[in-house]
Amino acid sequence: MRNFFQKFGKSLLIPIVALPIAGLLLRLSAPDLLNIPLFQASGVILAQMDALIAIGIAMGLAKTKDKGIPALTGFLAMIVLKEGLKIMDPELNMSVFGGVLAGIIAAYIYNKFKDTKLPSMFAFFSGEKFPITMIIFIMIPVAGIMSLIWPFAQSGIDLFAQTLMELGALGVFIFGFLNRFLLPFGLHHVINTYVYFGLGEHETASGDIVNGEITRFLSGDPTAGFFIGGFYITMMFGIPAIALAISRAAKKRKEETKSLMGSGAATSFITGITEPIEFTFLFTSPLLYFVHSVYTGLAGAVLYMLHIRHGFSWGAGVIDFVLNLTLSDKGLLIIPVGLAFFALYYFTFYTIILKKDIPTMGREKDDEFGEESLEMEKELELSHSNHEYMAKKILQYIGGKENVITNDHCMTRLRLELKDTEDVDVDRIKQTGAHGVIKIDKHNLQIVIGSEATIIKKELDKFLD
Repeated sequence: MRNFFQKFGKSLLIPIVALPIAGLLLRLSAPDLLNIPLFQASGVILAQMDALIAIGIAMGLAKTKDKGIPALTGFLAMIVLKEGLKIMDPELNMSVFGGVLAGIIAAYIYNKFKDTKLPSMFAFFSGEKFPITMIIFIMIPVAGIMSLIWPFAQSGIDLFAQTLMELGALGVFIFGFLNRFLLPFGLHHVINTYVYFGLGEHETASGDIVNGEITRFLSGDPTAGFFIGGFYITMMFGIPAIALAISRAAKKRKEETKSLMGSGAATSFITGITEPIEFTFLFTSPLLYFVHSVYTGLAGAVLYMLHIRHGFSWGAGVIDFVLNLTLSDKGLLIIPVGLAFFALYYFTFYTIILKKDIPTMGREKDDEFGEESLEMEKELELSHSNHEYMAKKILQYIGGKENVITNDHCMTRLRLELKDTEDVDVDRIKQTGAHGVIKIDKHNLQIVIGSEATIIKKELDKFLD
């Protein structure tokens, strides 16, 4: 199960790559800033996150080297699910949870039916093309079932949201906590919709009645903004602190980790979009995500108790913070409170990551391989195509040509008989791109390569001749 969630988490990184630039372009080109309508087209990426997540999960969990068909299967799963829900009830929207469900089902269907053989007259639809047909048949009844189940979840959370306003700081804490905690299931949109656009009532100067924290705040309601002001703490200070903790805790791929964390932190700080960072640790460590959810709720409660009120029109990033500052009460105090939370977030995450040895980005654990080849090894690939150079370096690190008795291979491993395995430099071999090195005994060595083991074996033979 842990291995599944690690793969699942990595799968979510695929669509997340598109979020930073989409969020930045969408906010900067908005009518109240640069007002460039064409660049608002980037918003479609955020609007289609359910489909992108379905595609990413299907690609990540599919047991194949070529990810094209799994990606198509994931996309088909999502659009059939959405259309089915729309037919049954136009008001239903599973959002991100729909993408997660569709992606998992698509990956399962692909892995289950990719080797299906059909009669010769249907041969065109057999093999890995067959899941494309199967996913359509499968997702239609799934959509029907979810159309019966989802309304209960949706209406239940909507009813619960209506009680929050009466609970004061506790209500603000609960909303902030659930806003983050329910995000993986897509249910946060349900509670957000009510709080943002349905919570409370205010009569404007023109006599219009408006509802919701966002609408009331922008309309000048002096009681609005307590439920949403805390998100400035999370987006502008909390998420960047998490990014810094993950970067500082990285043990390998440090530059790559810093790059992604820096981009995600900037996106959150500027636009209020947090998913690029959150999805890097959400499924790797539910504990960290729970702490994050608690701190989000706590941030809102602290602002409420300090009578600090602020709101936003689009997202709780620095742009909205500055633009809406004149509508706030004590809005500038969010900065010192945010700095305190930055320290709290950073030291908590950094300590937990190190103490619990959590495999956040840059700390992923190396796979452990036994003496026998596993089915999973067929999915392994090299991170480069320098086969000749890799073979040359492997020969050097196993003690040279004079130390080799025989060179053999299976589908995924080099199987070497050596005069003495004591001369083998395991760490150096791994640095060539090998996934694992197993010393069987004094004379036998296995090097886990993956699907390209045959190529490396042939290249190694050239140096042994």
